[in-house]
Amino acid sequence: MNLAITRANHDTLDALVPLFDAYRKFYGQAPDLQRVRAFLSQRMDADDSCILLAHSDSQALGFTQLYPLWSSVNMAKIWLLNDLFVKPEARRHGVASTLLNAAREHGRRTGAHSLMLETDPDNYPAQRLYQSHGWQRQSHFWFGLIL
Repeated sequence: MNLAITRANHDTLDALVPLFDAYRKFYGQAPDLQRVRAFLSQRMDADDSCILLAHSDSQALGFTQLYPLWSSVNMAKIWLLNDLFVKPEARRHGVASTLLNAAREHGRRTGAHSLMLETDPDNYPAQRLYQSHGWQRQSHFWFGLIL
């Protein structure tokens, strides 16, 4: 597979929208291509996330979206790997690994201290993938909801 990773932009939005919609469906959300397009376009316009798109030739296969955070203790940027998705038919071909490597490289290029992520406790395939890339589970974080 001839795999390339590029930063998504308005020119690649048509390829990204169905992937992002499929990602949301995976998490139980109703399809909504119009809202997905608006959301992604807003992220691009505000430059408040980095979306890396994996493609082979002209076919989009997966993406990861990173959001910038800051560590006060380390006085450095942290990237939150918030989303990672690969089309089912492209899984087990190295797409997710390539996206993770690209996310790490993006963190290095931007001078980040680290990357972080959260995944469902029962998403064992994703946990194995992250572990194989050197990610470590931290059990001392607390996550809360503000409603």
